[in-house]
Amino acid sequence: MTKRIQVYKCEKCGNIVEVLHEGAGTLVCCGEPMKLLEEKTADTATEKHVPFIEELEDGYRVRVGENALHPMEEKHYIEWIELIVDGVVYRKFLNPGDKPEAEFKVAKGKEVHAREYCNVHGLWKK
Repeated sequence: MTKRIQVYKCEKCGNIVEVLHEGAGTLVCCGEPMKLLEEKTADTATEKHVPFIEELEDGYRVRVGENALHPMEEKHYIEWIELIVDGVVYRKFLNPGDKPEAEFKVAKGKEVHAREYCNVHGLWKK
């Protein structure tokens, strides 16, 4: 059974989907079940992946890597950053060469989380 905002990836073609509505079925792409991506939360590698959330006067800033920013190279970069505030999802797509951060001008919330997807190392959450 799928759950809302889970992220799945096709191991054959690379399609990535985020679940908007829960269901009992299996997500399939290219004739095979899609893989549920695990939200990693601890990083000991040189490239930092855990998103860092900074509260701003008019919203939040999410950076990938608190002290050392994640590389944004052609073959290794952050594809997107999500901010989840009280169950509402906000997303910014990034490209190689961009800064690995996003600002979201949204109302403050009680439950605030961030996720990011690295094209090499997968899904990360704070």
